[in-house]
Amino acid sequence: MNNLKLGVQVTAAHGLVAKDGEGSSNAYVELHFDDQKFRTSIKEKDLNPVWNEIFYFNISDPNNLSNLTLDAKVYNNNKATRTKASLGKVTLHGSSFVPYSDAAEFYYPLEKHNLFSRVKGELGLKVFLTDDPSINPSNPVSDVESFAMSDPVETRSHENEAPPRSSSYSSISTSSSRRRSGSRHTFWHLPKEESGTKSEPQPQSQPQVSSTTSSAKSDAQLPRFMQFSGPSSQPLDYKLRELSPNLGGGRIVGGRVVRNNYSSVGPFDLVEQMQFLFVRVVKARDLPTMDITGSLDPYVEVKVGNYKGVTKYFDKNSNPEWNEVFAFSRERLQTNVLEVKVKDKDLVKDDFVGVVRLDLHEVPTRVPPDSPLASQWYRLEDKKGEKISKGELMLAVWYGTQADEAFPDAWHSDAIAPADLSAAAYAHIRSKVYHSPRLWYLRINVIEAQDLIVSDRGRFPDVYVKAQLGTQVSRTKPAQTQTGNPFWNEDMMFVAAEPFDEHLILTVEDRVGPNKEETLGKVIIPLASIPKRPDDKNFPSQWINLLKPSVADVEEQDKKVKFASKLHARISLDGGYHVLDESTYYSSDLRPSMKQLWKPSIGVLELGILNADGLHPMKTREGRGTADTFCVAKYGQKWVRTRTIIDSLSPKYNEQYTWEVYDPATVLTIGVFDNGHLGSNKDTKIGKIRIRISTLEAGRVYTHSYPLLVLHPSGVKKMGELHLAIRFSCTSMTNLMFVYSKPLLPKMHYSRPLSITQTNALRANAIIILASRLSRAEPPLKKEVVEYMCDVDSHFWSMRRSKANFYRIIALLQGLIAVGKWFGDVCKWKNPVTTVLVHLLFVMLVCFPELILPTVFLYMFLIGLWNYRYRPRHPPHMDTRISYADSVTPDELDEEFDTFPTSKSSDGVRWRYDRLRSIGAKVQAVLGDIAGQGERAQALLSWRDPRATTIFLTFCLVAAVTLYATPFQMMALLGGFYIMRHPRFRSKLPSAPWCLLMLEDLKGDLTCIYKDKYTSVFGVLVS
Repeated sequence: MNNLKLGVQVTAAHGLVAKDGEGSSNAYVELHFDDQKFRTSIKEKDLNPVWNEIFYFNISDPNNLSNLTLDAKVYNNNKATRTKASLGKVTLHGSSFVPYSDAAEFYYPLEKHNLFSRVKGELGLKVFLTDDPSINPSNPVSDVESFAMSDPVETRSHENEAPPRSSSYSSISTSSSRRRSGSRHTFWHLPKEESGTKSEPQPQSQPQVSSTTSSAKSDAQLPRFMQFSGPSSQPLDYKLRELSPNLGGGRIVGGRVVRNNYSSVGPFDLVEQMQFLFVRVVKARDLPTMDITGSLDPYVEVKVGNYKGVTKYFDKNSNPEWNEVFAFSRERLQTNVLEVKVKDKDLVKDDFVGVVRLDLHEVPTRVPPDSPLASQWYRLEDKKGEKISKGELMLAVWYGTQADEAFPDAWHSDAIAPADLSAAAYAHIRSKVYHSPRLWYLRINVIEAQDLIVSDRGRFPDVYVKAQLGTQVSRTKPAQTQTGNPFWNEDMMFVAAEPFDEHLILTVEDRVGPNKEETLGKVIIPLASIPKRPDDKNFPSQWINLLKPSVADVEEQDKKVKFASKLHARISLDGGYHVLDESTYYSSDLRPSMKQLWKPSIGVLELGILNADGLHPMKTREGRGTADTFCVAKYGQKWVRTRTIIDSLSPKYNEQYTWEVYDPATVLTIGVFDNGHLGSNKDTKIGKIRIRISTLEAGRVYTHSYPLLVLHPSGVKKMGELHLAIRFSCTSMTNLMFVYSKPLLPKMHYSRPLSITQTNALRANAIIILASRLSRAEPPLKKEVVEYMCDVDSHFWSMRRSKANFYRIIALLQGLIAVGKWFGDVCKWKNPVTTVLVHLLFVMLVCFPELILPTVFLYMFLIGLWNYRYRPRHPPHMDTRISYADSVTPDELDEEFDTFPTSKSSDGVRWRYDRLRSIGAKVQAVLGDIAGQGERAQALLSWRDPRATTIFLTFCLVAAVTLYATPFQMMALLGGFYIMRHPRFRSKLPSAPWCLLMLEDLKGDLTCIYKDKYTSVFGVLVS
């Protein structure tokens, strides 16, 4: 029986619109969910009503919860006319509902019912899920019930009901995602995100026609390349290339899928269909004993041609159960016989127990979503092919593709490791989907302390508070006090990760001497007990009893220890922030930590990792260069890792993954690595690719070859190419356009912003926590992989990046510079026809000033319309010219790859310092010139030069009278004609106003302090 219910606590509303004509409103709230309607009591004459009423809705279908919405509508009750007027509404999606333990009260801004509604204010709600069978649903409001007859104080809520028990809601999203796994672009061989991924089926231009295996193989051809032409001047080998591969959905031509009459569309339509022979070894029974002691340590060896897979062995077990799956690439099979041998593990030589031989021509083919193939018992045979007296093996053998459920966890023949590899390392070559933990900002506002007891009462204590969360430590500034009641009012921020299994330790310490502290009090607070805050509104503070310094264990806090010292603080988990673990410009997720604040998704991103080509050898094996590569893709909280392809410089992955998209201003990151578990103990980075979602057209399939460009100490280097297929499917164009009008980060980043120093420090802590959690998974994502994907060193100094950013600014100003040069040519009458036309346009705009803004916007519209034909047809990729990677000097590369702090010799550091001084001298001169020009303008009114100020004031007076007496349009025309006058009426000497300005005194001489020793002019020139 389904006991799942949705609880809604309507707490209060603030700042409602007055609707009763007397400056007030008679407000009540109607709740609509799953064809049920509840109503609160009516609060008479109150613009800030308080209800605190709880309602419980029955959930008819928990699998459909993410598709339901909760509508909270606020109305004004007009008793005279027996009508109701809208005061606003709040709509919450089912994907944002959380269990009671994670729920928090949040004030939602009221939205309009329609375009002409006038609303304002906020509505406080606490929404949660519970499966407590003791809670009864509320009494719904009947549709035929008269509004005028409704009792304002009718009891429809559970005002005095106890809070529900903790809900076991963990299975809802899982079942919901499984229910939707049959849609076309949902790849159910991999686990989905916790919030559930909803993928809309794409329209099909032609009916689906099933095909045979032989026809599919005949269509498999090498991908065709189409080279982009453009103004980029980077080498041809570094450019992006468009592919036209034959994928599962058909051939991709120009971003569109061209289907043929013999291709069937499956769930893997962005990768090439790969055929595998799957062998599931389930269990054995009644195996004969081989040792003298009568015991058996069995394991199974699956062999197809030259490929061999081995299960784990069991100690002294004649009825073992393995349930392991082996996948052999069908195109590499060199035999028609499958051998499954059962052997006995021995110290010297393993004994043969029995074998099962199967003809591969008789193996059936399974196509999802068919049910899994039933396993069968096979009698073991000896080496001569005769049945043995006892011993049976249960097997399931079938042909399938990478869409099979057994594919992710199967042992693969293309991942055969070296012979000296341990059996435990086989787990590190499988594909895997990871979900990074949800991160929160922990804010500690330390206000004051009371009644601190110090050991030395003859001095003023120098007290500070130290907070520690795991490896994160922060301290307040020391505060001296005479009364033992120090005051700080300082904030400390930490990064916390779910599940909250750590403890916050607050310690009050007295600095009694250099490097000597005395502990005055201590408290240990579990993170799970700290309340969560969704916004920046005032949060209640609390007085915390400090334990004696000797009490250190968490269990000791339960004892009634009498201690006078207390600490006044505000401690909260701020869920309104997004915890930045990536650079803001390359972030893949911008949602806040609190799930209730998440907006609905705007689309689905699908990625097909096809293959890599021409990879650079990363290791040596048997005297030749090779690589054991895998790919990692990160978007949002979901990380994916492909299986490791062993001993190949042109690996074929053909794995497809999907993500939900919540913001177009996010970036998908794909990295290629060499597996360190098969040689060294460290994964080596090969290259990285970034794809911005906002540059993708909805519904278009992007199939490109991305060059893996990496900056080495010797210069930029191409490490190979990665072939990808990407598609962004928009589920709601209205929501997508609406996102563009919203700020990039959540609201709390603007209402209570963090400093740049705080953000960088918290980002470093977030990456450390993320790397620690993912490195404990199986297979692990190592620290170096996580740091490389998150760009942990992006804030380090680089001369190359500084030059690139400087020339990016110059490129932005090129337009203004070009307009200035063109106008200079107009003023010099280099092209008389153009100058005359500009004069006519100028006269028209002066006579009709209302045309100025329409002309400007029409001009920009026409420019954008003209540029549409030259729009980019592929996602942007690294440009070695813009990044100055191809023109960087060896010394700049040496400086960029230097550690922090530096590890170079003193001579090299001294040379870099001198170079930095020379650059600083040029910047100093430019800043001085800019300040001088501004000071000259200020000096005209400061009477530092009485004669110049008198001339300027006289000119101002004459100009004021003239402008007052002359129409503005006339003055504008005269001024424009004067500026654009013919060169015959111009002089090469500066104008009189400019000469007056240049004669003004500067403050530069006030900043000069003359040195008694001068630097060599020759040295400055050389530098």
